[in-house]
Amino acid sequence: MADSAVALRPDTGSEPLSPGQLLGHPGLLRAWRAVAGEKLGLGGPLAQTDVAEAIGRSRGWYQNLENGARPKMDREVLDALAKTLLLGRDEHQALVLALLDGALTTIPDSFGSAAVRRDLQLMLDQQLPNPAYLTDRVWNIIGYNAAMAALWPWVRQPGANLIRWAMLSPEARFQYVDWNHHAAEYVKLLRYASTRYPHDTDLSKLITDVKADRVCGPFWDTDVAAVSESRDGHLFKMALPSMDYQPIEVISHVLFPASLPGARAVIITWAGTDEDAAPGSPATVTGQPTRRTPERPSVPWPGLPFASERTAAPRLTATPTEAVELAGPGAVPLPLLGALLGGDDCHLVLAPETGSVIRSTRHPDGSWDFSETSAADLLHQLPATAPAGDTRAEYKRLLWASLSTDPAEASHACDAQLREAQVRVEMLAEMRHELADSWAALVPLT
Repeated sequence: MADSAVALRPDTGSEPLSPGQLLGHPGLLRAWRAVAGEKLGLGGPLAQTDVAEAIGRSRGWYQNLENGARPKMDREVLDALAKTLLLGRDEHQALVLALLDGALTTIPDSFGSAAVRRDLQLMLDQQLPNPAYLTDRVWNIIGYNAAMAALWPWVRQPGANLIRWAMLSPEARFQYVDWNHHAAEYVKLLRYASTRYPHDTDLSKLITDVKADRVCGPFWDTDVAAVSESRDGHLFKMALPSMDYQPIEVISHVLFPASLPGARAVIITWAGTDEDAAPGSPATVTGQPTRRTPERPSVPWPGLPFASERTAAPRLTATPTEAVELAGPGAVPLPLLGALLGGDDCHLVLAPETGSVIRSTRHPDGSWDFSETSAADLLHQLPATAPAGDTRAEYKRLLWASLSTDPAEASHACDAQLREAQVRVEMLAEMRHELADSWAALVPLT
């Protein structure tokens, strides 16, 4: 197990480098040429002359390429270079990205339109009971469902980032079984991302922080030719506090939403425990793509409490204005009730068609997130004060939203709640008298 504290390497005081400078195609080409030589049993790197000849270029041309030149190349040359260096799929793609100076797709500054966010959050919620989450291009958590929040509560934290948690947090180093292997896999993701986003300042900061950590830094300097686009289909063995630290196995499934370029949607399915594998079935290496067999079938998540809950969890970032759009036609802002809950940092919008309330919350750094809950649940969160004026009107609107649209059913619900409230009032009054009598017995009058 790695050290429990996050220790930093000494600061060199140098200017921050871009992701492309932190690795870049010269370093990748040299590393891949060395690996190719090992695979071919040459006793050393594949010679530059042999590479140049295989792709139909001069030795000087290829030497300049390894020294940082970026000549125009057609796909035929790129494919020939990948074949000569014996690259796999992810390495081949990384080569193309590195020599084209990153991805051609324009990455939007925001998280897409409100409609896109709403649809993606719906997709995450519908994965229950499977945990699911959404990250941006540098692994910031921008969405998750209730199961994810229940099993991995860190996703609720402002600024939550998968790579930072997995590599730099003490709890991750404990929860991942064979953490060292997983750390090496996450470094592969960072290397690949550096070829896709060579000028991304956020990615540069993330890579720099990982490299500066005394525990994680050596992983960056090891197996430098290895890159990976995703951890799709990989098996994770973890020990989670919410599962009483019993080792469990889960499988990650990575999707790339076309509506949100650069984002990754990850669904985590239950692979069971060691007892779920049939005796004699082949073991799957932790952290590697799974090899499902009839002897080791996929199994559903166990019946955990959160599996069917509609938990009000923070969702994809949305400003109060965008929250109105998310509430759909007929959205009703509830500014006075929002002020009761959180002052200027809380905005409520009622969606009459669904009877739900969208709550936007502003964090100290100025960013917003939102949660969605039922009108009935929100009523229980409001302060126990007698509303008056416009606040009373908003409160009444919320009460209407908590009732059925059928007049008869709504009337029955009102009667039931009135009876319940009356019983509570009578019971509380009775308890108050009993407490008064007890106090009088303990403190005699003088």
